[in-house]
Amino acid sequence: MLHHIMIGSNDIQRSRRFYNTVLAVLGAGEPMEHVNDTGQTRLFYIHNGSTFSISEPINGEPASAANGSTIGFLCNSPEQVKELHDIAVANGGTSIEDPPGPREGTMGLMHLCYFLDPDGHKICGIHRPG
Repeated sequence: MLHHIMIGSNDIQRSRRFYNTVLAVLGAGEPMEHVNDTGQTRLFYIHNGSTFSISEPINGEPASAANGSTIGFLCNSPEQVKELHDIAVANGGTSIEDPPGPREGTMGLMHLCYFLDPDGHKICGIHRPG
């Protein structure tokens, strides 16, 4: 259903360093970089049919995290969920909520982690067995 997600950043090079390291856990490579006609830099991580993008805000206002939003990255195993979390925290992310691990929810057993990226965006790593 989703084609891409784009978030804003107040420091695009910091975001590049953070997400290059974090998304490498999932097998994503270097982003494609694009500077639009008005000078904003955008990064496009294209992997397994999805695109995760980061942009300097086009309107010139500071980027801010959306309250109530979560971006979930699909992981291949419970171990990859923990690795995603640990790499994010080691590279400037902030661990939030419960430690990485199993959770029973309305969709059954899932392994989850949650962290904030350096701009405050809430990120989830998720693995659902089976």
